[in-house]
Amino acid sequence: MYTGKIRQILLITDGCSNQGDDPIAMAALAKEQGITVNVIGVIEKDVIDEKGMTEIDGIAMSGGGVSQIVYAEALSQTVQMVTRKAMNQTIQGVVNSQLQQILGRSQTMEDLPPDKRGEVMEVVDELGETVELEVLILVDTSASMKHKLPTVKEALLDLSLSLNARTGDNQFSVYVFPGKKNDVERLLDWTPKLQVLTSIFSQLSTGGITPTGPALRTALSAFNQKQSLRSLLSRDDESYFEESM
Repeated sequence: MYTGKIRQILLITDGCSNQGDDPIAMAALAKEQGITVNVIGVIEKDVIDEKGMTEIDGIAMSGGGVSQIVYAEALSQTVQMVTRKAMNQTIQGVVNSQLQQILGRSQTMEDLPPDKRGEVMEVVDELGETVELEVLILVDTSASMKHKLPTVKEALLDLSLSLNARTGDNQFSVYVFPGKKNDVERLLDWTPKLQVLTSIFSQLSTGGITPTGPALRTALSAFNQKQSLRSLLSRDDESYFEESM
């Protein structure tokens, strides 16, 4: 049974980065560290250029995640779908890896008989509801997102309700780019309290450049800092128990 943790970056943007690190390279670095990068491209009236499409697909592909182009009014459903699809994709990858260890390197879920494949998919679905999930949401608040922010707010609220319906533990945080003072700004630190999401809506405003690469780098740092803190606390706990014996 898979007892690990799924870590995702959910990038919501509408176009091309124009400042700082290469976002595709940053997404590849995230994948190396076991963090999936999913990208939702938000458009209005079919307005998205080829460069923007290429970048959105490239970030998701390098980050081992899912990409989806969506009209602003359909954003809510898409955010939930992408989050869950990427989660199941990660779990299926783990299951396939374990099957290869058991049945041989050439075997995957698709090679199983239909009844056995159905049983495995039931396990994947169950894990999707119970596995621990960490999602860092990156919201593009550059000038071109101005008319799309209301639907972004609605989508984040719907995502929080969807995650809240899971039986597994959830942790999430929210960053925006550009920030008011820096390229990237944290609006919400890691929290399991999904209801606090609405408290940040008043802080969402638009304007300026699109530093997608620096935003992804900051997201990686947020995951690494969380991991370092967890390791430190674990070591402190071990020392306490050793001293108590």
